[in-house]
Amino acid sequence: MKQVFKLTIVAAILTMTYSCSEDLLDNSGNASTSQPTSSLTSAQAENAALTNPAVTAAFVNGIYGQMVQFGSGGTGGHDDFGHKAYHVFSDFLSSDMALSVSTYGWYRASITEMQAMQDFTYGDNRQVWRYYYRIIRSTNNVIAALGGNDAVPDTDVNKAALAQAKTLRAHSYFYLAQFFQREWNPSEEILPLYDVAGVENVGKATAAEVYALMEKDLNDAISLFASSTWTKSVANEIDTFVTHQVLAMIKAFKGDWADAATLTQAIINASPYSILPAADVTNGFNSVYNQNSWMWGIDLTENIGLGLVSWWGQVDAFSYSYAWAGDYKVIDADLFAAIPANDARKAQFFDNPASGRHLQPLFKFYASNRIGGTSRTVTADYVYMRVEEAYLLNAEANARTGNNVAARNSLKAVVSQRVPDASYIDGLSGQALADEAYLQTRIELWGEGKSFFALKRNQATIVRGANHLSFVGVPIPYNDERLQFEIPQDEIQNNPFVNSQNQ
Repeated sequence: MKQVFKLTIVAAILTMTYSCSEDLLDNSGNASTSQPTSSLTSAQAENAALTNPAVTAAFVNGIYGQMVQFGSGGTGGHDDFGHKAYHVFSDFLSSDMALSVSTYGWYRASITEMQAMQDFTYGDNRQVWRYYYRIIRSTNNVIAALGGNDAVPDTDVNKAALAQAKTLRAHSYFYLAQFFQREWNPSEEILPLYDVAGVENVGKATAAEVYALMEKDLNDAISLFASSTWTKSVANEIDTFVTHQVLAMIKAFKGDWADAATLTQAIINASPYSILPAADVTNGFNSVYNQNSWMWGIDLTENIGLGLVSWWGQVDAFSYSYAWAGDYKVIDADLFAAIPANDARKAQFFDNPASGRHLQPLFKFYASNRIGGTSRTVTADYVYMRVEEAYLLNAEANARTGNNVAARNSLKAVVSQRVPDASYIDGLSGQALADEAYLQTRIELWGEGKSFFALKRNQATIVRGANHLSFVGVPIPYNDERLQFEIPQDEIQNNPFVNSQNQ
């Protein structure tokens, strides 16, 4: 049965709990501030926590609601639909996703031709910035309501709420840092750092300071989860294993490979999630209930009202979508060629060079009954994280530290579910083993928004295949300025601290 995940339910709970005329989500945000006002207010959260501790969990659910909200990046664009919007951005930036046909123009100039990353006046810079700082502001308000950054709430439900809020804050800062810093440089000033509620403008903190907050948040969250009897009941909730994976990605990016290996091994050893079997890799990736590999996702319902302006509306060729009507998102031709013919994941893509839809993911992602253009209301779910990520990052991390046996075991656990014989992995070690883990990450998680992170932590170089519309065959290294967003014009103009740092 579909879970009812509806933003207005949370607003109704708040209305019944205390008298307040403000909505849970206030879309009248002031574009001139670093942290948009379209978020939970501190007063709302504090009042809720004092009146009824259970309502704090509803506020956290409200943050999850913001993650699927149209216009949460502050625009009316059809590429502005919450967290999954930036999975599309990052997949294009990695070049593992290609725009093979562009009829309506979404993503072409600004993202696939990388013009936004060279011009701070482009709205895409502001959209990414605004969305993640909006989430950060909401998490800061929930954290404040629960006692602040160093609090340990008395109740299990509030411990879990604080752990989730801290994980969401760290997760948002990680995306911002990945998008706005070319490569790991701890002394570089990269982002304004907001870790308390109510602060409007601050200057840029160093990468070391930003990552230190992320790591503290995530370690705190792991401790809070461990001290609570709370258990996850719906797909959109973050649990300790999601927190472990976010922290592992951060550690890996910094080169703390041993820590990344330990964190991901804890997921492998103890989580209830399991690798998707080969028979299910063409099942549509459209339901949190169809497989046990999803660690984190959103169960979407008709009540939420998503349609064309959604991830499915941009990527799924069977929905009423841009991918159906003329903006085709496909796998990079060279990456597709690297998938063996006997690999179950090869069948995820439409392999017909004579068709205009060559290499679209027709069999990996489909939200409807697979009759083109008929599905106008999105009820297919969003996947944010799968357990395969933990296995693949574990393999990568262990290969980097010289633990080849552990790396092979984790890599084979995934690949043996995709090809008839994965014994070739037994002959790999060191860099070759790490490279294979990177390749398998790109194949396994194609279209799920993870290739850009893998590109950066592997310090790899993009060479686009022939089915891209621009920069075909041009080497683009991971730290090229064209892969880094610019601090947006509004922020420079309206935040005097950032303005002075940029002079």
